[in-house]
Amino acid sequence: MNTKKLSLAAAALAAALSLAGCAAGTGTGTTPSHGMNHGSSSPMSSMMPDASADHNAADIMFAQMMIPHHAQAVEMSEIMLAKTGIPASVTSLATRIKAAQAPEIEQMTDWLEDWNQPTGMMTGHAMHGGDMSGMVSAEDLDKLKAAQGTEAAKLFLTQMIAHHEGAIAMAQTEVESGEFTKTIELANAIITSQQAEIEEMKELLAAV
Repeated sequence: MNTKKLSLAAAALAAALSLAGCAAGTGTGTTPSHGMNHGSSSPMSSMMPDASADHNAADIMFAQMMIPHHAQAVEMSEIMLAKTGIPASVTSLATRIKAAQAPEIEQMTDWLEDWNQPTGMMTGHAMHGGDMSGMVSAEDLDKLKAAQGTEAAKLFLTQMIAHHEGAIAMAQTEVESGEFTKTIELANAIITSQQAEIEEMKELLAAV
């Protein structure tokens, strides 16, 4: 099931990047300033940076999608940290995830603001597409909130493994298609750190 979700996420991002490439080569004369007009209903219409920019549409989409993705990981971690009776190893992991991803949200937000881009996907796909990029559905998030003790720990680990796998898929796409040095560096860091955490969570899940 996770493989299918990751494939959907990668395909969706690849398709969007393909559209961006097509838009760049149309020669219609549309400039980024027009993105705030009637073209603003399309995410890609305002995602085309100036030709002299040091970033591209892949960098913008990566940041816009990863911000809500990270925000949900922080929310899930906070849910766990508010519970009692959770194994110390799991609360330690939740603390580290929150500590790592919250600053990255701020960093990506700053980049988007510098690029005069919206700080989230305008269509809401990243937030509401429960099957995209490992995002946890509202229903499953409610289950995590309601769970206690060992059940909560197992649910958190299971959900976060899939969540991390989705982040890695998006980060790999950024490494392959991005242009901005700092977003590529962040993507590589996400791949390394979250893959290590996946292995850790699998071990914790087996021990819970």
